Amino acid sequence: MNTIQTRRSIRRYAPKDVDETLLTELLGLAARTQTMGNLQLYSVVVTRSEEGKKALAPAHFNQPMVTQAPVVLTICADFRRTTRWCEQRKANPGYDNFLSFMNAATDALLYTQTFCNLAEERGLGLCYLGTTVYMPDMIIDALKLPELVMPVATLTVGWPDETPAQTDRLDTAAFVHNEQYHDYSSADIDRHYAAKEALEENIHFCEINNKETLAQIFTDIRYTKKDNEAMSEGMIKALKKQNFLKG
Repeated sequence: MNTIQTRRSIRRYAPKDVDETLLTELLGLAARTQTMGNLQLYSVVVTRSEEGKKALAPAHFNQPMVTQAPVVLTICADFRRTTRWCEQRKANPGYDNFLSFMNAATDALLYTQTFCNLAEERGLGLCYLGTTVYMPDMIIDALKLPELVMPVATLTVGWPDETPAQTDRLDTAAFVHNEQYHDYSSADIDRHYAAKEALEENIHFCEINNKETLAQIFTDIRYTKKDNEAMSEGMIKALKKQNFLKG
C-alpha cells in the first residue's frame, strides 16, 4: 500500500533524535520538486534546540508537539536569496511585490509537501502546523527573518509515538470538476458532506459544543470571521514588514 494511503498527522514523538544525515538527505531530495523558473524560492530553518523551539511555541498557540518534537522545520517563501544574487550579478531585481510572494509561497509549499512524502516513506512522523500564517510576525522575530523572507509552513518532525486514527476525506466527486467548474447545488452539498456529518465523532463534537451542525463548529468555534479578519490584518502587516507589500 502506498504511504499516502496510510498517512496521518503525528503529534507525539518517541524520545529519539532524527539523525542529521537522514534529515539533510531528505531536505536535499525534496529540492527535486517543481519550482518556478528553477529558482527554488524557499528556505528552511531547522530548529533543534530547546531554546529555539520554546521561542517558536507561542506563535503556534503553544501546541505541545512544537517543543516535544526533535525537529521543527519552518519553510519560508524566500526571494531574498534570488534578489541578492541578481544584485551581485549586475541584474535589477523587481521582486518586492505581492506576486513574487505568491510565487515564492507556492514554491515553498510544493517543497513542503514533497519533503513530507519523502520523510513519511522513511517512517518519520510529521504534523503540518497551519498556525504559521496566523501570527507570522512572531516567527519572523524568533527566526530573525530578513526582508523578502516570509514563513508559510511549519512541520514538527520525529519518530512516531502514537498511531492515531486517520481523519476522513471528501470523495473525489466533491472536488474534481470536468472541463469547467460546476457550482454546487443544495443536493450536491448534502451528498458530498453526508458521510462526514454522519461520523460518530463529529456528531459528538456537535453535541458537546451545543451546535446544531458540523459547519457551525467551523464558523462559530474553529475559524471565526472575527479571528480570520484579525489574522488577515496580521498577515498583511507582516508582508509589509518583509517588503512584499507597499504602504
